[in-house]
Parts: sequence; structure tokens; C-alpha cells
Amino acid sequence: MDGNGRWSEQKGKHRVFGHKHGVKALRKAIVFAAEQKIQALTIFAFSSENWKRPEEEVNMLMELFFTVLGGEVKTLHKNNIKLNIIGDIASFSDRLQKKIHAAHLLTANNTGLALNVAANYGGRWDITNATRQIAQQAVDGSLNVEDINEALLTQTLSLSELPDIDLMIRTGGDYRISNFLLWQLAYAELYFTDTLWPDFDAQSFQLAVDAFKSKERRFGQTSAQITS
Repeated sequence: MDGNGRWSEQKGKHRVFGHKHGVKALRKAIVFAAEQKIQALTIFAFSSENWKRPEEEVNMLMELFFTVLGGEVKTLHKNNIKLNIIGDIASFSDRLQKKIHAAHLLTANNTGLALNVAANYGGRWDITNATRQIAQQAVDGSLNVEDINEALLTQTLSLSELPDIDLMIRTGGDYRISNFLLWQLAYAELYFTDTLWPDFDAQSFQLAVDAFKSKERRFGQTSAQITS
């Protein structure tokens, strides 16, 4: 969800103004995804690299995250949306961790849209963390090295309960993945748009979905194999 800061700067406002409007755009995206019966929506809210930003902005983002969690979780639950925060949440404050755990518990049994929020997340962290868990199993003797394969690593990563990602959308005009779900994006279609996140609405989302639908997804096969 890139472009909150630039959006606010273009309007002569403080960056927090853009982040707050980014929350409004997120609400629209969630509504669209739920209405379109999309199985899962994963948003990159705060990367492990974002700690390098100015302290004032980081503190503001943490407070905004806490406030949004408190204000939105009941609405998500009412609409049968399952909320899952992925990432190294142990680095957050105790009160934010408690808010996250409460949100998980409240929505755990919901069967509608799976809304995954990547917070203090990085694709390299995810793979490293999974590798560490597998290595520990091997050291403990509960896992044979010969049994380590792609399927096992996939099962140990974040979002292991969901199918592979179909579509990644990046707003804000940059053409890179920025350490987001590196393993899970292996065969995803990538969609980049110059639209800054606060301006991303249902029509913008639909354009991305339409672009996805126009793709021929071969997964290593030939077109003839797909159509036969």
C-alpha cells in the first residue's frame, strides 16, 4: 500500500494525514474483496525495514495501528472476516501485542474473507524464521534431513494455510516487490500502478483484477498444454 506519504506531501500536509487516508482506502479494499468473494487479502502494513524511518513517523504508525485495531476488529468480526497479523509481532509493545492476540481470538472462527496484515514483516525474515524452525527439528531428531523439501518449507512459512498467491498489487509507481512474501509470490501475477494508495478505490481494484483475468497462467507449461 505505497504512496501515503507522497500523497499527503502533494497536498502540503504532514505524512500522518496520508496514513490516515490510507486507512480509508484499506476499508474500501476490504469491502471490495469481500463482495467479490476473494478468498484472502494480504496487506503490507509495516515492513521490517520501516523501523529505519524517522522515529516520529514510526511512533505515529504504531499508534495508528493500535487505534485501527481497536476500532475496526468488531466490524470485521460482524462481517465474518478472519483477521490474521503476520510478522515478528514480538517486537511490538505489550499493549499492541495484547490487542493483536485479542483480534486473533475474536475472529479465529470466521469463515469469510481471510484478511492478513503483514506487520513488522519481511519475506527474508519469513524464510529465515521457517528455516530456523526446521533446523531445530532436525537437531532435536524429530525430522530427517532427507525429508526437508519445498512442501515442508511452505508449511512452515506465514500463510501456510492458504493457497499460493494469485495476484500482487503494488500502488505508488515503484516496480519492485520490496521483500514482501518472497516465497509465496513465486507464481503470482504482478500488477503495478502509479495510483497512490489513498486514491486506490474499488474501480482501481477492479482494474487490477481485470488485468489478472486477462493473463494466461501456464505455471511452467506451454500454452498448448493449458488449452488442451
